[in-house]
Amino acid sequence: MAFEVPKNTYSAKIREITLGSGAGALKIGGETSYPFYTFEGAMPNRVKIAMEVWDTMPDDWPDAAIEPFADVASDPVVWAKKCVTEYSAEAICLQLVSTDPNGQNRDAYEAATVVKKVADAINVPLIVWGTANHEKDTEVLRQVAEVCQGKSLTIGPVEEGDHKKIGAAAIAYNHTVIASTPIDINLAKQLNILLGNLGVSNERIIMDPTVSSLGYGIEYSYSVMERVRQAALTQNDERLQFPFICNLSREVWKTKEVRIPTAEAPELGNTGKRGILMEAISATLLLVAGADLIVMRHPEAIKLVREIIDDLMA
Repeated sequence: MAFEVPKNTYSAKIREITLGSGAGALKIGGETSYPFYTFEGAMPNRVKIAMEVWDTMPDDWPDAAIEPFADVASDPVVWAKKCVTEYSAEAICLQLVSTDPNGQNRDAYEAATVVKKVADAINVPLIVWGTANHEKDTEVLRQVAEVCQGKSLTIGPVEEGDHKKIGAAAIAYNHTVIASTPIDINLAKQLNILLGNLGVSNERIIMDPTVSSLGYGIEYSYSVMERVRQAALTQNDERLQFPFICNLSREVWKTKEVRIPTAEAPELGNTGKRGILMEAISATLLLVAGADLIVMRHPEAIKLVREIIDDLMA
C-alpha cells in the first residue's frame, strides 16, 4: 500500500503585495500554506532579500561587515547602486540613521533629499527605515513621502504612536507602510486594524513583527510569527493576512559574538566568517517562520541564504 503524506487544506491566504513600480517591482506574499509547505498549498513568490544601506558613514560596523562596502560607504547613492549592480540586490533598505535625535539629528528635508537621490539612482524597490522615534519619524517620513511622490516607497517603522500622521502621508502619496509592533500577535493585529480604519489599503501594508538575532531571543520572534501565520491561514483572520518584513541585519551585526577577535576566542572560529554565518543562520530561521522579505547586510550571507531558498523551493 502506497504511503500518502497527510495534507491540510487552508481556506485563507496571505495577501500578495507589490513593492515598487515598473520593471523592478517585486511581489511578496500570496501563500496559501505554511512556509515552504508547497505540498499543501502555493507559495507563488520567493522570499526576497533587501540589502541594507545607511544614509551616513557607519562608524561602528565590524571589519567583516564594512569591508565589501569600504569604497562606497560614504555615499548612500553609490552604495545602493553597488548593491544592485554588483550584488544583484532585489531591493534596497535605506536606514535613516543620521536622523536619530540622539545622533546627528539630520533635518527632515535633508534626509528626504538623500532618499530621493537614492530612489532616482536605482531600479529596484526602496524601503526607507526611520529611527523608531515617534516625533522624529513623523517629521522625517512625512517629508520623505511628499518629496518621493510617485516612487512607490515602502516606509516605516509605522507604530501605534505615529500611525495616523505617517499613515495619512502614505495614503496621500501612494506609498506602502511597514506596520511595526514589539513581538506580540495582539498588538500586531490592533495596529493593522488602526491602519485600516485610517484608510490605508490592504495592498499597502506589510508587517514588521520585530526580530532578533540568533542567541538573542530569535525563538520568541519565531513563535510569534508562527502564531500570526496560524491565525491568518487556519482562522481566516483578515487583519493578520499580510506579508512579513524582517529587519534583521542590524540585530545580528551589533552582537558581541560578531565582534570578538579570533585571537581572543579561537574556539568560536574566524571572526569574519562567524558574523556571516550568524546572519545567514538567523535569516534561515526567519525563512521557515514565514518571512517574505528580509533585510540583510553581508553579500556572502545573502549568497548562502539564496542557496537555501533555492533548495527549499525545489
